[in-house]
Amino acid sequence: MDRRFVTVLAVSLVFALVVSAIFYQVVARAGAPPKKVAPVQMKDVVVATRPLPVGVTIKAPDVKLSKVAVEAFPKGAFSKVEDVIDRPVVSNILGDEPVLEARLAARGSGLGLAPIIPVGMRAVTVRVNDVAGVAGFVLPGMRVDVLVTGRPPSGNDTVTTTCLQNILVLSAGTTIQPDAKGQAIQAPTVTVLTSPQEAEILTLAQQEGRIQLVLRNGSDHAIEKTPGRDIAELYGRFGRSEPKPAAPRPRTRPVQVAAAPPPPPPPDQVVVIRGNQRTVEVVNR
Repeated sequence: MDRRFVTVLAVSLVFALVVSAIFYQVVARAGAPPKKVAPVQMKDVVVATRPLPVGVTIKAPDVKLSKVAVEAFPKGAFSKVEDVIDRPVVSNILGDEPVLEARLAARGSGLGLAPIIPVGMRAVTVRVNDVAGVAGFVLPGMRVDVLVTGRPPSGNDTVTTTCLQNILVLSAGTTIQPDAKGQAIQAPTVTVLTSPQEAEILTLAQQEGRIQLVLRNGSDHAIEKTPGRDIAELYGRFGRSEPKPAAPRPRTRPVQVAAAPPPPPPPDQVVVIRGNQRTVEVVNR
């Protein structure tokens, strides 16, 4: 028998056996019953039904229960609605967002802005106008400097100086206040977060002068040392006082002084020349 034919036959048999084994494994896997998938365990989580801004006290209509996988349950979230009712919000919560412990204050800690005031700090509300409030661009979370314009007790000129820097704005809005006649008017106000010492400075500046809020970049926390400016520097050379001319001296009557008698006239002289001799003779009048 030809050796070449035997080699081809052997290779064909080996190839057929490999293909048969692969086909058998595929058919066996296809006919095997499917593996059972373990059911995903779900857990209740409290989410907000609407956006909840800072200072809002959560009520029953503000939250609801939703289902989430146990593995995906957020850290610090709640499973019972009763755990978040009547608790103030200290950080904005979006709609359908889980309510977390870090975004709520303790129950009974106060209403409005009181829960978000850190221990040792104070919230001061100042009344401003559209210009002093940077034309409505001062919003919660921004940082401002406070300028005060007034007349110091030891000076005669009006001075503007920076009294506070890098102050955090807690809220900005309009409140209803009575005017001098007792009628209600809309008064724009801005509430800022300060230390007790800064609260005293801001209150004194509002009472004794005019304040102006200056908006600054939120990432800029540098404290600048400014000397302040007065009216003389504002108007340049027109604000400097020119030296006054010296007052004229009073005119007095001249003192009469007696004139000295004139000296006697010189005597008459005659020059006489005799040859090479020259003589001078005095002639009496």
